[in-house]
Amino acid sequence: VQLQASGGGLVQAGGSLRLSCAASGRTFSSVTMGWFRQAPGKERDFVAAINWSGDITYYADSVKGRFTISRDNAKNTVYLQMNSLKPEDTAVYYCAGTRLPPTRRESLYDYWGQGTLVTVSS
Repeated sequence: VQLQASGGGLVQAGGSLRLSCAASGRTFSSVTMGWFRQAPGKERDFVAAINWSGDITYYADSVKGRFTISRDNAKNTVYLQMNSLKPEDTAVYYCAGTRLPPTRRESLYDYWGQGTLVTVSS
């Protein structure tokens, strides 16, 4: 599975962005998908994950209630809708995939996209 993230950009605090991650390969619909982010000078952190059918989702506490992960298996795409953005959400966002059930553990993801930069100005 190859992943291509897009949708990043510059937004003011309180604004919204939607990230997309397009996947190649016929097995996308059986893959758990996740989003991670890495702020400048910090380690990469878990943001959200969704199971293959879209009915199980996990979120980091820092984004719960503001971000929504979803997927469209017909389009081989996973999304991250980000609302009420804060300056501390500034980071490079990565999509990732695993054949395991949804997990927050970065080391369990086998497939990674290239990252898309989100900058939130105050």
